[in-house]
Parts: sequence; C-alpha cells; structure tokens
Amino acid sequence: MSARVGVLGANGRMGQVLLAATNNDGDTQLAGAYVRAHSQLLGVNVNNVVKGLSEHAEGLAFSAFDEQSQCDVLIDFTLPAGMLAHLDIAVAKGTPMVIGTTGLDEQQMQRLYDASEHIPVVFARNFSVGINLLLNLVQTAAQKMGDDADIEVFEAHHRHKIDAPSGTALALGEAIAEAKQWQHDDVAVYDRSQSEQAKSQKEIGYSVLRGGDIVGEHTAYFALMGERLELTHKASSRMTFAQGAVRAAKWVQNKQPGFYTMQEVLEL
Repeated sequence: MSARVGVLGANGRMGQVLLAATNNDGDTQLAGAYVRAHSQLLGVNVNNVVKGLSEHAEGLAFSAFDEQSQCDVLIDFTLPAGMLAHLDIAVAKGTPMVIGTTGLDEQQMQRLYDASEHIPVVFARNFSVGINLLLNLVQTAAQKMGDDADIEVFEAHHRHKIDAPSGTALALGEAIAEAKQWQHDDVAVYDRSQSEQAKSQKEIGYSVLRGGDIVGEHTAYFALMGERLELTHKASSRMTFAQGAVRAAKWVQNKQPGFYTMQEVLEL
C-alpha cells in the first residue's frame, strides 16, 4: 500500500519540490499540502501553483495543518518554530515525521528526541544520497590523513538561506570530529577575524558563501604539507533532497517510535 504523505510548508521553494517528488513517486500518494492558517493559498488547487504534477494531485487544495489532517507520514522542511508546532500535533496524532529543518539549537533538538519516544522521526540536515555517502568518506579521510592535517569545511548556498554555517556543513564537521575523537564544539572555528595566532591542527574551520541561486555546495579539505584532499558534493537541484525525503517517508511509515537518521534509511 502506498504511503499517504503530507507536505508541510507546501508553498515554499522546497515545499513545492517536495510536493512534486511525493506526487510523482509511484509508491506515495500526496495526501496533504499544508500552509499557514492565514495563507492566501488556502483552498487553492495545488495544480494551479505547482507545475508538472500528475493527475493524482487533481482536486487537492492547499489547507492548514491541524488535528483533523489525515496522513501516514509528514515531511517538514519548515523553519524551527513552525516545525515544532507541527511536531506537537504529529505526536498527538501518532503520525511519523521526516524532518529536514536546519538551524535547530540544543533545546529544539531535545524536542525531537522527546517526540521520538512517541512517534518515529527521521531527522537529517541533508537528505541527498551523495551527502550521506560524503559523511562516511570524510570520516575515513579524518582517520587516515593523520593528526598534522589542516581540516576546513566550506559551504555555499543561495542568498535566501538564513542559517550559517549550513546544517550540512556542521554535520560534516561533526562527523570529522567523531572520527578524530574530538568534541566538535571545542574544535569548531567560525571566525578568525580577531585571531592573532597560527591555526592549530586540532580545529575544524568553517567558511561560508551566500549568493545567487546556489542550491548547495560542500567541500571538506584535508591539507598536508605537499598535498591536499578535497571531498566535494554539489547539488544542482532541490529535487535531490526531496527525493531523499520521500525515500525516508516510505521507509519510516511502519517503523516503531525512535530517532532515525538518513544513514539508517540508506543502510550506510
């Protein structure tokens, strides 16, 4: 039986791509396109806004998400405050969630862990298959390149992205720190503008670019004297992330309550 999937924040850039990915997947049914309660899109047919949907979406209108919404799985890439409100309703209804919201602080992450005691939650900062393979590759590089390597993480995104560094960049840094048996927060460096000393090999530096319509680029650098390893992932379409999220939605549909990652979905 196909999973009945509801997309939250359905009017946003990522939300519309998620609608298309869900609608066009042969094993999912687009059951909900949810927007804010005061949105001008309420009641508007989804096909009038999102192009390229199959005939299965005919008759589906944008609606507000509440306790009456009926879906097997919810996909949420909205901002933290909205996502947490949706999470409370999902827990009350017992509906699994796939969450790609970034920029969460420690308390907000704890809300996810608490919710996962009641419903299955798949959380990832990036749902692309390539990025999740890259998380494994950077750990191998961190273990094999030695302690004298200089480690840096670079990321670039479109001008509208709010959080910096990106959640994916932080995930790469955290994976490297775990492989090196470092505490990430102790070695992460976000700003060297006030530094008056040479960098240490026991640090992970982050740099950020924001501009234009860049979908997402991430590079982990491992620089030694005489050689440099660069591990890079470039996304050219948001559909990459959306298809990964739909894959996670199908996977989590009948799982027991728990906190899951995309690494588990992909069996990496």
